[in-house]
Amino acid sequence: MHPFRGGVRRPARALFALALSGVVVAGCSDSYAQTQADGPGHGGIAGGKPAPAKPPRVANVPLETAKGRQSNGVVAAGAADAVYNYGPTAMVENGKTRLWWCSQYGSAAPPGDDILYAEAPSADGPFTGPGGGAPIAVLSGSPGAFDGVHTCDPSVLRVGGTYYLYYTGAAGDHALGNAIGLATSADGIHWTRAAGGKPILGPSHDVHRDNVYGAGQPSVVFLDGWYYLMFTDTTGRAAGWNGAGQFVIRSHDPAFRSGVEALGEQGFAPVSSTSAPRERSVVDGFSADLEWVGALDAFVIAHETAAGTSLTFWDKDFTLQPYTPLVIPGAWKEGPGLVRRPDGHAPTSVTDPCDTVSFDVVRATEIGSAGAPTGLKHFGLDVQGAGGCSSPDRVTTTFDGVAMPSPDRRMDLFRRGVRIRVDRRSVAAALAGEVVDRPLAPVAGLPVKATLKSGTNVVHSYGLGYGVVLGNELYGLPDTTIVGLNGAEVTEIDPRQWDAYAPGLPLGG
Repeated sequence: MHPFRGGVRRPARALFALALSGVVVAGCSDSYAQTQADGPGHGGIAGGKPAPAKPPRVANVPLETAKGRQSNGVVAAGAADAVYNYGPTAMVENGKTRLWWCSQYGSAAPPGDDILYAEAPSADGPFTGPGGGAPIAVLSGSPGAFDGVHTCDPSVLRVGGTYYLYYTGAAGDHALGNAIGLATSADGIHWTRAAGGKPILGPSHDVHRDNVYGAGQPSVVFLDGWYYLMFTDTTGRAAGWNGAGQFVIRSHDPAFRSGVEALGEQGFAPVSSTSAPRERSVVDGFSADLEWVGALDAFVIAHETAAGTSLTFWDKDFTLQPYTPLVIPGAWKEGPGLVRRPDGHAPTSVTDPCDTVSFDVVRATEIGSAGAPTGLKHFGLDVQGAGGCSSPDRVTTTFDGVAMPSPDRRMDLFRRGVRIRVDRRSVAAALAGEVVDRPLAPVAGLPVKATLKSGTNVVHSYGLGYGVVLGNELYGLPDTTIVGLNGAEVTEIDPRQWDAYAPGLPLGG
């Protein structure tokens, strides 16, 4: 990580202010917890009708804001000797807010940055460890590996029953030593390193600048079967003079082992690996967070500027900025973590789902005794008049991945404008990006396309993945989580049987 003057280490994410001066020294920077599809791995089925072309969008539409808010004080901090706390990722799940962030416990070997975990009723905290105690260290360095000393900058998703933790790892305080790793979990607490413990992305080495941080600070969103990974790379060709910039790649594989596409000047295009040249940056900054906002049909990037956390918007292809930027004001000393649902999307407003979007961030607000960022606080505001139900297409986008109670006491899962009725709530929760506790009126008129009944078997075909057959259509699954939840089994079928079914939607995203 960045060394302190006088020989004490500086955490990797405390990067922004130093980089502006041009004086930054580097440092910090194929197993899975759940069974994965041995095909594309995104729970989708090839084929189906392409989406109809949409009319051109207008750029830089102003957004109305209201209900600015700020926590009364610090909402999360490590115990004992955790003198810095920064770089959080926040997830709203099962009625609570879960938080992972970068800190350090002397009791968590080896000495170096650790990723801590805690949870709270809301983003206002107080965040405590499981069972109400102190926050716990859930990922630390793996001696001898690329992340042998430092693990930092977490970004956490849940897809199906698998949690994915993307993080910055480093073997020590060395120039260009940072790279991005991946770990997986069944509960978000107990993690297993993926990709054989090797990094999934490192510096591209396009250009070597005074800022020799390397690659790190990941943020990941799961959308339409794609894993979108945004990250810092101070060696990227399109980074600024000080190494600032955010690059985006995507793949259907959460470990980015194959099918990788990089965002360039002409949009997304296939590349040979995650180290391909970084041709385009989407925002001038470090330590940013990414979120998909269905009600706005846009990505939002949260990054720090002079007045607070700026929210910069892009359409799905990163070709147009549909809204003017917003700012969540207040103190900051390191990058923000957006409060997101498990798939990295913005949570749905249950009181005004079509027109209100809440943007909430947790960010470090002061420099502590170790000369590093700490003082995690919650800030937020609402956007009003989002227009999420202004057309059938917008309704489809706004409610994609949402599950809610059905009129007959089952659950309804909405995917790309289709309503799937699910017998068991636990199954719907595993497949959904978000569960709300009451029916929402804007989707009341959508017909039920299919029903996933208790005991419906999961089918598997080698090289093609997992799915469930509803009617004569094959709906994709991201993993085998629902097998046990639905009282089912896995039935092996050959590729000809798989291909004989009409292609359905991916139920897990």
